[in-house]
Amino acid sequence: MVNISVLKDFSRTPGPRYKEEGSFSGEEFRNNILLPKLKEAIIQKKTLLVDLDGVSGYGTSFLEEAFGGLIRVNDIDYKTLKNTLKLKSEEDDIYIEEIWEYIEDAKNKKDSNETI
Repeated sequence: MVNISVLKDFSRTPGPRYKEEGSFSGEEFRNNILLPKLKEAIIQKKTLLVDLDGVSGYGTSFLEEAFGGLIRVNDIDYKTLKNTLKLKSEEDDIYIEEIWEYIEDAKNKKDSNETI
């Protein structure tokens, strides 16, 4: 298993959506932490476990950019993502539901754009 702890590997205070909006953005997390570890897990045919606990909270824009952006920006295959990514949050499991909603939304938007 490949692991990421947002607290240990990134920040106790996740920030805005984009780098230019402030420190510890969802874009920065996706590009510098999440995407490289996801690619590593896919290549090694392992699970990527992202531990969301221990931070001061998450804004919706951070979560959408970090996780929805995997499909929307980085063109990660939905089925591969679904089979590889596991999320852990013992403090607030609503984050897990939100993240999967953002991933599903990004997939649906991408699918509808491909059929036009």
